[in-house]
Amino acid sequence: MYAFGNRSQSLLLTVKPSLRKVAERAIQLSKVDFGVVQGARTLDQQKRLYGQGRSGAQCVAKGIPAAYARPDMNVVTWTLNSNHIGGNAIDVCPVINGNFVWDNDGRLGLWPQVATAFKAAATETGIPIYWGGDWKGKQNDRPHFSIVPG
Repeated sequence: MYAFGNRSQSLLLTVKPSLRKVAERAIQLSKVDFGVVQGARTLDQQKRLYGQGRSGAQCVAKGIPAAYARPDMNVVTWTLNSNHIGGNAIDVCPVINGNFVWDNDGRLGLWPQVATAFKAAATETGIPIYWGGDWKGKQNDRPHFSIVPG
């Protein structure tokens, strides 16, 4: 059985108690260790993340300061209306031997195992969640877990 470290616990304190409850149960159920890498965000933090992978002109077109543009980085978000704002979402990452393993190509099969634990925890707690890896019609976001707005 796995348990969250101090950093994950601190980030969980920034999100809604219901999401925290699901995540705390998911880490107990998971066959893969994982840590929380993002909790609640401010709108300014979201704007800065939106600037990653985008030009100054693209940022300005969305009402974001051109100074937030980081075209040399990978895109990490597709919206300014993130569920992270308000504490309704977290991002997690699998951990192997104490190190984050993003498994971006999916070869290790870590993300479905983490998602299975979250879905089981959601069922047990009666708190509906959705996984960014299940998104249809847009880029998926495997690290992302949100409570379903109610």
